[in-house]
Amino acid sequence: MSAAVRQERTPVRIGSSPARALRLGGVRVGYEVRQYFRQRDTLFFTFLFPTLIFLIFAAAFSGSGDVGAAPDGSGAISVAAYYLPGLVAAGVVLSGIQNLGIDIAQERSDGTLKRLGGSPLPIASYFIGKAGTVLVTAVAQLVLLLTVAGLGFGVALPADGEHWLRFAWVFLLSIAMAVVIGVAVSSLPRTGRSASAVIVPVLLVLQFVSGVYFRFTDLPAWLQDAASLFPLKWVAQGMRSAFLPERFAAAEQTGTWDLATTALVLAGWTLGGLVLARLTFRWVRRDA
Repeated sequence: MSAAVRQERTPVRIGSSPARALRLGGVRVGYEVRQYFRQRDTLFFTFLFPTLIFLIFAAAFSGSGDVGAAPDGSGAISVAAYYLPGLVAAGVVLSGIQNLGIDIAQERSDGTLKRLGGSPLPIASYFIGKAGTVLVTAVAQLVLLLTVAGLGFGVALPADGEHWLRFAWVFLLSIAMAVVIGVAVSSLPRTGRSASAVIVPVLLVLQFVSGVYFRFTDLPAWLQDAASLFPLKWVAQGMRSAFLPERFAAAEQTGTWDLATTALVLAGWTLGGLVLARLTFRWVRRDA
């Protein structure tokens, strides 16, 4: 390969202060969010998907009775309340890993990344734009889901600061994990056209085995152990710890919410994803 070709593939940057990188990153967030909501397939399969599945499950299984009743019949919660935390977790993963992985793969395939790589835009600004977009869309998705759950099905949200604080750190740590994993998996598809076929099925399977749609402990023990290696199981468990009554911890794999392990696993995936993204991210297609 000639030196000229190697130089073309290396992003060229002019000097940039952190303040400028942040300012341009904020501009990129606005641009990326507008692009996000203009894509109908992304809007349906990523943004609206958790809410639509929540509506289907809450309506379809509401006739089966409440969940988690004590022997005397007290203490049960509605089916809608039970499914809510799992779909909040799925929304974070869809907004981060799925949408970001597919979006970056498509930008690499159509040459957008190559053009950005040779522009004066600071590299940090590009990734700030992506991370900010995931945060904004995940928060908007969360607000929509909680609104539908509360107004449509009467789901009561946590009433104390401890559970909201628990939700906040699980949510933010999950967002950070989803962003770096999304950047890393964007290098797996060879083309933008194949990105959905590569990324979506894996995440769909993980949703089914991570306690999003079924009670996690109803799965075979070997499948529980396998799912525990991946972050979605821990995001869903962390969300259940924030939204469900404390007594529901007894239904978890270890009989507790195991928040320390949740934090460690999500932090480990975040750090590992950051290293993997740094090693695998490229501005041009493999065959370019």
